[in-house]
Amino acid sequence: MPTSTSSTGRSPGAPSPSRLRALHELFVAGEVDAGYLDSVAVRPVVAQSWQRSLAGGVDPDLDGARAAGAAAAVERLRQTHPLAPALPVIRRLLVDDAVDSGIVVAVSAADGTLLWVEGDPAACRRAEAMNFVPGADWSERGAGTNAPGTALAVDRELQIHGSEHFSRIVQPWSCTAAPVHDPTTGALLGAIDLTGGSDVATGQTLALVRATAMAVENHLALLRLTGIGAEPATRKPHLVVLGGDRPRWVTTDGNGHLQTTHLTGRHADILVLLSRHPEGLSADHLAVLLDEKDLDVVTVRAEMSRLRKVIGAEHLGSRPYRLRTPITSDLGEVFDALDAADVETALNRYPGPLLTQSVSPAIARLRTQLSVTLRAAVLAESAQGRAELLRRWLELPEGRDDRDGWQALRDSAGVTALARAQARGHLAGLDHELG
Repeated sequence: MPTSTSSTGRSPGAPSPSRLRALHELFVAGEVDAGYLDSVAVRPVVAQSWQRSLAGGVDPDLDGARAAGAAAAVERLRQTHPLAPALPVIRRLLVDDAVDSGIVVAVSAADGTLLWVEGDPAACRRAEAMNFVPGADWSERGAGTNAPGTALAVDRELQIHGSEHFSRIVQPWSCTAAPVHDPTTGALLGAIDLTGGSDVATGQTLALVRATAMAVENHLALLRLTGIGAEPATRKPHLVVLGGDRPRWVTTDGNGHLQTTHLTGRHADILVLLSRHPEGLSADHLAVLLDEKDLDVVTVRAEMSRLRKVIGAEHLGSRPYRLRTPITSDLGEVFDALDAADVETALNRYPGPLLTQSVSPAIARLRTQLSVTLRAAVLAESAQGRAELLRRWLELPEGRDDRDGWQALRDSAGVTALARAQARGHLAGLDHELG
């Protein structure tokens, strides 16, 4: 935020609301650029957000933010989200006073998914018309310039006034939001937002939301310090095997604190295979799945013995080898989302291929299955007008050389002129490289 603002939070000399609406129309039509916006005193944080929104293919005529997942998935996320223990603090500081004030209080995850939307019942009903509801994606990528999404994008508190919103359906509203961070690691956990009329975007409101975010962070730190209200120690172990990072086994200690154990490639292979075969696997079968030629059962048994020491004997059974306790995994989350036809959640949970260094034929088959299925689902969604999902797929390492995908983006009716030009340029680069 600029240091000098009026009581409405706008900088001195900023465009009037009607002028701002006119500038927004010119910008989305491609008739003025960011340099011009800067020359007429559109706030830089807003102009830059408009640029990101336009470049990301956000449609300013969207009826509202897109859905981020099924209701059941949102409920699961609420139950496990690190901000859940601080919800009573947010309700006490913000929601209780918002009930009869025309204000909506929202709490979002770090990816922009709305988790809780509470406050004045009449205002909440009006907000539903723009899909400001739990489970909707209000990231900048999903809904364009808006206070919670842009606060997450720039990682600082801010206010968005009326026509500063990128999507036209949101422009009757104003909002104030602040990000919330993990008090130990500093990682972004989500955002707290107040949405309502023009009186929501004032200096006093900004101070209130900032103070609430600080109170939430202090509350989480206190819970962690005392162990009161911490996540139960029985939380399921979580296996991380997607993307370029080293595979790891994540559990919680008696105080609910996360404990991460890095895994060897072979141990990660075994855990993935056992998670996909809940009925269990014999030593002979596991040997074939891990290596069709050179692995014998003696080696498998030795690896299982070492794995027990790494993750705890209570998690592994034998005769046949199997997982004795339920676990979750990023791999399973992506497959579950695809099974539920929730392509967006699948893409959100997919940072890259499965265990790329693995020499296991079964892992290679599973890696190909996941990648091909997700790609096909994204292309199918793109054909239905969801070009933003295709853009995100093409940003992944395995999508950068996906010529058919870039061609589909170029030919999609749902992309901006800039996105289409970028697709043409990428295709030209691929063709040049391939001769």
